[in-house]
This record gives sequence, structure tokens and C-alpha cells, in this order.
Amino acid sequence: MDCSTSPSSSSSASMASGPLRLPTDRRDTLWELQPATAAKHRLYKKYLDAWWPILLQPSAATGRSWPRVTYVDAFAGPGEYADGVEGSPVFTLDRLLRHEAISRMRLSRDRVRLIFTEERRDRFEHLDALLVSRFGPLDQLPVTITSCRAEAGAATGALLNETKAWGSPVLAVFDSWGNVGVPLSLIRQLAKNRASEVIVTFGPNWFNRREQMEPDHLDLVFGGRAFWETADRQSAPADRWRTWLASYRDALRRAGFRYQLQFEIVPHTGQPLYLVFGTGHEKGVEAMKEAMWKVDGNDGMGFRDPRTRGGQVGDQMTLWSGSATPQDELLDLVTQRLEAGPVTIEELGGWLLTETSRWRRPDAAKAARQLLGEGKATVRPAGRITKATTVMLR
Repeated sequence: MDCSTSPSSSSSASMASGPLRLPTDRRDTLWELQPATAAKHRLYKKYLDAWWPILLQPSAATGRSWPRVTYVDAFAGPGEYADGVEGSPVFTLDRLLRHEAISRMRLSRDRVRLIFTEERRDRFEHLDALLVSRFGPLDQLPVTITSCRAEAGAATGALLNETKAWGSPVLAVFDSWGNVGVPLSLIRQLAKNRASEVIVTFGPNWFNRREQMEPDHLDLVFGGRAFWETADRQSAPADRWRTWLASYRDALRRAGFRYQLQFEIVPHTGQPLYLVFGTGHEKGVEAMKEAMWKVDGNDGMGFRDPRTRGGQVGDQMTLWSGSATPQDELLDLVTQRLEAGPVTIEELGGWLLTETSRWRRPDAAKAARQLLGEGKATVRPAGRITKATTVMLR
């Protein structure tokens, strides 16, 4: 494992402004930005804008804040794309340093650390050079940057040990695009760590290429053969991604994350991307969903719950704001929940928040009113719908 921590201005990286020049034999160091990745990055930006101040600002109730916070960007890549668009390590650091709440977040090099890992030497070296070119001497920043040339699945746990990150919040993003190689044992460590969260992505080809993976690798990722062989046997080709995504969400639950969200990122063009989010707190769920709603519908892109049984993606992307008609996805999911039996509006709201990809507590009453108006549901007691109202299918 080859690591550097906040290299100084003596770094060999170029300090020239503008995009870095690549030798002709390293043109594959950078690649084109895919639409699904651009959509995912918009989500990350909005979520991180909320995550940093939540953890770094003093609590309104206690006046205290966390002594240390760590962000991990595994599979960090070279830091930019072929057209010069910023990659996640660059925009994450940039938005942190320019955050509107920076004066209240008390940044310091001992308190805030960003860890970037990249296995390929050329991309690792490009990222290191790009960070210095973009931000200047990294040892003069108010946060500590650790970048490592290493395989993320094997190295992340050791890096968290070495940086003394355990015991304080960690947000670990395992964004491998084509291959999820993160041991469930590491996910379990993160789930047990206070106020920590994970984001794991599956690229569009993972569910088709999965047959090429060794069973031992799948055992490592899912926690044992019993947890993926059933899904493997039952998956019809058209629904394979749904079954495997649900299996991985269940793996996060078994690892110890109390709440897990799974969703499909649907770009306006190109192939979708699949994401699973794990957190131990409702506040994390709420922040992720707020981020989703802020970017949903942007440039024809949106998010879809894998359990939706019908309807076109395009029908689900229009924001509900200002509309009296709930979206088809919400009605589909609420109907599925009501098929299991009657539920109060308060219980339904909690289920929407913690069990569906993007819906929130207030959407429970909206869905109930719509189903009631369509004659598909009844409520008791009759009259105004409140948190205590019970709703059931006809």
C-alpha cells in the first residue's frame, strides 16, 4: 500500500492551472463521464452538503460536536474525466472548503480527514497531482488528505485503523462502478462504529457479469454462500438486478445497519446505476432523501424504487410539488404495504421513510387521500385523516 498524507509544496505535482496533460501512452487514465455517474454525483454533492455540518457543527441540544470525522472515497479514480469535469475527490474537497457553514464547522487537520484510495498507479498519480494543482500545498489545508494506491476492499479497514478513525463518524463511499469487492466484515465494522454510514454502488453490468465471479468472492461480499445462492437460482434475467440488489440490502441489515435504502439511478440517457445506502439513524435517512428530492427530475434524471411493479420511468420523474395527484410509484408501494394489512398513517409514514427509496412521512397521508378518492381504500374513523387514522384496502 503506497500512501501519502497531505504532501507539501515540494510534491512533484504540477502547480500549473488548467487540465493536466497526459502522456500518449496513458490516455486510458481518464474516461468519459457517463450520464448515470453525473446523476450520482449530483446526489453526492447534495448529501455531503448536509452531512458535513450535521457532524461538524456543535449540537444545538448539547453544544458538543464530534472530535473527529472521516470521509472515505474508495475507488477514487484519477479525480477528473476526459472532458475535464471534476471527479468525486475534487468536488468533495472543494465543496467542503467552500461550504456556507465553514465558519461554524471548526475544521482542523486533527479533526477532519479525507481518505482517497485508487489501485491503478497512473490514476493514483494523476489524482495526487491534480489535488495539488487544484488546491495548492495540501499540508496547508485546514483538513488532512490521505491518498493511497491500494485495493479499497483490502486496504480501507487498515487505513481506518492507522488514522484512528474508529470511534468517531465515518462515511465510506465504495463506488466501484463495475465490481463490488468490499468484504462484509468491513461493512460490519462500519455498522458498529458510531454514527457511521456506507454508500455502495453497483454498475450497470454487474448483474450480468456476476457469473464470472468466483463463489469465494461472492461469499466475501454477501457474508456466505447461503445469502446469495438462493437469489442466484431464483433470478429471472429481466429481474436479476432487483433480486441481487435486495440481497445486498439484506447484507447491510445483517451487518448491523438499522436502515438501508436501495434505489436505481435512472439517467436521461444511457444505462442506470444501482446504489445501496446504510445508516444507523433516521436523520441520515432523512438527509439522503432530501438530497434525492433536490436533484430528482434534473435533466430528465431521477430515482426509482426497485420494488415498483409497473409504470414507466418517465411517469415517476416529475416532482410532486404543487400537484394534487401522487406519483404512480408511491401509490404502487403503498398498495403493496396495505396488502399486508391495515396500518395507521403514522405507521405508514414511518414505513415510507425507512423502507422505500425516496418517499417520506408526509407522503403517507397524500397517498391515503388519493387511494380513498379512487375508491381503492377505506379509512377509520371516517373524516379528517390524522396520524391515528387507520387505512386499509377495500
